[in-house]
Amino acid sequence: MQATISYIKEKTGNFIPDIALVLGSGLGEFTKNLDGITLPYGDIPGFKTSTVKGHNGSLFFTTLFDKKIVVMQGRLHFYEGYELSDITYPVKIFKMLGVKTLILTNAAGSLREDFKPSDLMLISDHINFTCKNPLIGKNDDTLGERFPDMSNIYTDSLRDLAKKCAAESEIELKEGVYVMTTGPSYETPAEVKMFGILGGSAVGMSTVPEAIVSNYLGLKTIGISLITNYASGISKEKLSHNEVVEVGRIATKKFTKLINAIINKIEV
Repeated sequence: MQATISYIKEKTGNFIPDIALVLGSGLGEFTKNLDGITLPYGDIPGFKTSTVKGHNGSLFFTTLFDKKIVVMQGRLHFYEGYELSDITYPVKIFKMLGVKTLILTNAAGSLREDFKPSDLMLISDHINFTCKNPLIGKNDDTLGERFPDMSNIYTDSLRDLAKKCAAESEIELKEGVYVMTTGPSYETPAEVKMFGILGGSAVGMSTVPEAIVSNYLGLKTIGISLITNYASGISKEKLSHNEVVEVGRIATKKFTKLINAIINKIEV
């Protein structure tokens, strides 16, 4: 971790980020018109590289609305063969850099007929269907407590702020429970039906490990899903990752508008 921090500070100087933003599949266009410092994951000691289409694979440091932000342009996934410790390593680095608020985004499949492709969903809670936890192992008491409470992972005050920003921006923002599976195969119709019965609203292959560690570290956390498709059984269409990336491209303007509004109003 010290090697990672030293390298980042060497490249960014006295840049101390207030907010970290993790961009999901197809959402990389958020930084397109922003100026900043780009550090490819492959150049950063301790970082692994993303292998998924739609994930740029770099840290981007910029200032937006007088707030210093570090953007994770693409994340790592369990299905790529990485350990949960690799996936959540950047979140720990963000904490050490000075980040107080983490914004998580992802692409997800809808478990409900009324949550349609290109909708944005505010995550109210999650179901970890991987049966794996990134906090397993010896605890580092300097980072967080052994048995952290998980009753408010997605910070209430940030969720209220997101709803307010959406209303002011005239953006429809759904709200629901995110279900994580390991992937990389999509879910079967029977699994989709089960997730719906359990209370899930959308399903994906990321976000939950980062949210758990963020909560553990004491960061304020918010999660937003871009609904890119209907999950198996709800739609008769064959699922593909290309569809995920394409819907992300189409929804970029709406997504960017909402994230900008949230960042603008976040108190740091």
